[in-house]
Amino acid sequence: MCGFAGGLLFDRYSSNDRAAGPDEALLLKMGGVLTHRGPDDSGCEVQGPCGLVHRRLSVIDLSRSGRQPMCSNDGSVWIVYNGEVYNFRELRSRFALDSKGYRFRSSTDTEVILHLYEELGDRFLEELNGMYSLAIWDGRKNRLLIARDPFGIKPLFYTETSEGFWFASEIKALLQVPGVERTPSLRALDSYLAFDYVPGELTPFQGIMELAPGSAMTLEQGTGKRKEWEFFTFEYSENRSISAEEACSTSRDLLEKAVRRTLISDVPVGVMLSGGLDSSSITALMAEIRGDGDFHTFSLGFSDSSFDESEFAALVARQFGTRHHRIDVTPEKVAGLLPGYLAHIDEPYADGSAIPTWLLAEEASQLVTVLLSGEGGDEVFAGYDTHAACKARKLYRRIVPGFIRRNLIGRAVNMLPVSHSKLSFEFKAKRFARGSELDVPESHYFWRMVLSGDTRREILQDPERFTGFPEPSDLFRDIYRNCKASSDLNRLLCIDTSCHLPHDLMIKNDRMTMAHSIEARVPFTDTELFRFLSSVPVRHKLPGMNKKALLKKAMKDLLPDSIVRKKKVGLEMPYSKWIRSELRDVALEYLEPSKLSATGLFNPDGVKRLWEEHDSMRVDHGRALWGIMNYMMWHGMYISSEDYLSHIRPGVDRS
Repeated sequence: MCGFAGGLLFDRYSSNDRAAGPDEALLLKMGGVLTHRGPDDSGCEVQGPCGLVHRRLSVIDLSRSGRQPMCSNDGSVWIVYNGEVYNFRELRSRFALDSKGYRFRSSTDTEVILHLYEELGDRFLEELNGMYSLAIWDGRKNRLLIARDPFGIKPLFYTETSEGFWFASEIKALLQVPGVERTPSLRALDSYLAFDYVPGELTPFQGIMELAPGSAMTLEQGTGKRKEWEFFTFEYSENRSISAEEACSTSRDLLEKAVRRTLISDVPVGVMLSGGLDSSSITALMAEIRGDGDFHTFSLGFSDSSFDESEFAALVARQFGTRHHRIDVTPEKVAGLLPGYLAHIDEPYADGSAIPTWLLAEEASQLVTVLLSGEGGDEVFAGYDTHAACKARKLYRRIVPGFIRRNLIGRAVNMLPVSHSKLSFEFKAKRFARGSELDVPESHYFWRMVLSGDTRREILQDPERFTGFPEPSDLFRDIYRNCKASSDLNRLLCIDTSCHLPHDLMIKNDRMTMAHSIEARVPFTDTELFRFLSSVPVRHKLPGMNKKALLKKAMKDLLPDSIVRKKKVGLEMPYSKWIRSELRDVALEYLEPSKLSATGLFNPDGVKRLWEEHDSMRVDHGRALWGIMNYMMWHGMYISSEDYLSHIRPGVDRS
C-alpha cells in the first residue's frame, strides 16, 4: 500500500531536452504530503516530459528491491503503483514472464504488473484481481497510462494546468501544483447535500476530477491524444441452472479463496471485526486458513445499544481465540478529531463510520500493518434493507390501493414520533411509505437521500446558481437503466456496487486507515467471487425477505447462530443524538449564521429551520446537519485557509 503523484508536461519537452520535465522539487513536495500513505521509503524519477514520485508502505518484499518508481529491464517503461494485486504470482506463471526474458529483481506484485504491461499492452488490466491505482510512463510511445481498480478501493485524482496533466493518490498532492485553484464546485456541493458524500467523478474542487473505478486513461505527449475507457463493467447474467446448494458451496469456496489471497503479506494482518456477518465470516475463514486464531481483531463500542455490536464481536473473538481489542467511541473523542480528520479525506464527507474507523485504525497501527475489512459484503450478497424493501414495495403496491397508501398509511407513519435510535421503525416506515410511491431507481435513491431538492435550495444562498445541474437521483437512474441485468435486485446491486461502495464506503476505508499507515484489504471485492455471484439467480440471493441468505447458509457451520441470525446494524455514530447534547456546542459553532453566510454558499435561515426542527425532535435532520457541519469544516480548512496542511499525519514509524 502506498501513495504516488506525478505530472506530464504538454509542450516543453523535446527528445534532446531531458531537463524539461516536471520540476523535481515540486514532485517531492507532492510526495511529501502523502508520507502517511507510505512512510517506509520514497522515490522520484523524471523521464523526459513525465515525472513520478512515490511513497512506499512495505507489505510484500520488505527489501529496497521493491522501491518505486520501478523501471523495465531496458529502462524505457516506468511504474508507480498503490495497492495489492493478489493474483500476481498466478499471472507471472500463467504468462510465463520468466521464460520470456523478463528479469525480476524483486518478489513484488509491482514488477509483475510492469512486465505484464510490456507483454500484453493495455489488456493487462483485464487480468488483475485486487485493489490498485497506478500510473505507467511508456517512453517508447511517449504515453502515460493511469488506471484504477473496478471497485474504487484505491483512489486516483487528476487535473490540468496550462503546463500539463497532474495525477495523485490524494487531492492534497494536486493542491501543491502551481495553477491548481482551490475553488468549490457548486455541482459537487449540490450532490454532496443529497448524499453526504461527493459521488461519481466529481470532487469538491472545480477542475479536479476522480478517475472512475474500473477505468483507464492514456495521454500521448506531443500529439495531445487522450483516451478513456472502461476495462471492467458490472454485468449480471443469471445462470438459472445454478442450484441453491451449488450457489452456497461455490460462494463459500470462492470467499475462502479471496480471504486466502488477502492474507499474502510479510507483515502482521488483523481484522476489523464489527460483529456483523461480513467481518465475522472473514474472521472465521482467516482462523480456519491459519489453523488458529492467533491474530488481532478490533471492534468498536458505543454506549447507545442500538449502535453497539461489540458484544457480538467479542463472541466471535472468543470462539476463534483471537487477540481482541475494543475501542470505545465517545462524543469527547469525536470532538477531539474535528475538523482534523477531514485533512486525510480532502473532501466534505459525513458518513458516520469515518471517525470510528479512524479510532480503530489508530489503535490497530500499533500492532498490525494490514487490516481485513468486510466492506462489499452487502453489495455482492444483497444485504441492505433497501434490497428487501424493493421486493416488499411490489407486493405492497399490488395489494394496497393507492388512496389507502397515500391518505391513510402515509399520514399515519408521518405521525410516528421521531427516534434517534439506529434504523428505528419510525425511520424505516417513513422511508418505505414515501418511497413506495416512486419507481424502482427513484425509490432506491429515496432510501439513500439526505436532503431533497427543495430543501437543498432552501439552505443554499442564491439557489439560481445551482440550477441546470443534473439531479443527483439521475446517477442512480442512469446506472439502473444501463446495467446489464434482467432483475430489479441485480440492478440495485449494480447501483450500490458502482456508486455507494466506491464513493462512500471505500473513501473512509482507504483514507482513515492510510492516515495511520495501514493497508485495508477487502476480500468481498474479489473479482472471481463477484463474477460468480453476478451469475447466481436472484431467488437464491434474496429468498423471501431473507437478506444475505447465501452467505448465512455458507457460513452457518463456522459461526455462532446468534451471528448468522442477527439483524444488520452497520457502523455509524449516534450523531443525531449527540449534536443535541454532548456535541451541541460543536454543532452550533459550525452552524453559526455568520460563518454560514461568509462562505457565500449557505442560507443561514434555511439551516436554522433544520436545526430548530431537529432540536425539538419534530424531524430527525441529524444526517443533514452532520453533513453541513462537515462541509463547513472542510471549507474552513481547504477554501478559507490552508489549515489542512497542519493536520496531516506524518505516517507511522514501525522501525
